[in-house]
Amino acid sequence: MLENPRSPRVRAVAKLSKRSARVETGLFLLEGPQAAREALAWVPETVQELFATPTAMERHADVRAAAEQAGLEIQYATEDVLDAMADTVTPQGIVAVARQAPTAMKDVFAAGPRLVAICEEVRDPGNLGTIIRAADAAGADAVVLTGRSVDPYNPKVVRATTGSLFHLPVAVGADLAAVVERAHAEGLRVVAADVDGGDFLAARALLSEPTAWLFGNEARGLEESALAHADLALRLPIYGRAESLNLATAASVCLYETAFAQRAGE
Repeated sequence: MLENPRSPRVRAVAKLSKRSARVETGLFLLEGPQAAREALAWVPETVQELFATPTAMERHADVRAAAEQAGLEIQYATEDVLDAMADTVTPQGIVAVARQAPTAMKDVFAAGPRLVAICEEVRDPGNLGTIIRAADAAGADAVVLTGRSVDPYNPKVVRATTGSLFHLPVAVGADLAAVVERAHAEGLRVVAADVDGGDFLAARALLSEPTAWLFGNEARGLEESALAHADLALRLPIYGRAESLNLATAASVCLYETAFAQRAGE
């Protein structure tokens, strides 16, 4: 039983909330039963350590069974230790350490995708996590992060994906021009979501074809240099009095509209 919140082992886990430690080690934090459950179900080989209170393991017997199935020894710890490790205030009695496993950009497009989300300088962790979750829910084939987008292994991003980070390929550190070139080579149309774009409804029929959506920064949107890479830009209509849509909300609509169009075409 781990009981000392200030032990070197506990501090090493806690450091993973910082990007520098994640870059140095190639590891990241999973907090709570949902994240641990999804990682153990979909990518068990990446989970390196699992820390839990005895009470949490009694409450979440499925997590305990999945850990045993993966041959992973559960490290029991006190609530104080779990609190010291976690980025959240209440990690719900479970913290895990996993190995980062991003997909190479070339492998994303070599798989023949029909729907991809490209995030160019998306900086807010909650937004990126929600976009990954929405892409997963809409049946997208991958998410590609370009520019200075937030690290997908940031604890806030991981929590916001609610496990979707482990369900579909996520590529990181790609150059936008190279991504667009590969998308075009595989027959995808690159469509930018932009407030100054064309009428979304008038162009809906195009979405039945292989599509890569390009989403930009929350505050600035897409720079002109980024927009120049897109085949066309579309804007979502605002029927009420809202000034605009949150980036993650707009991305969810775009991805789902494309999923509907592609499945109707089938």
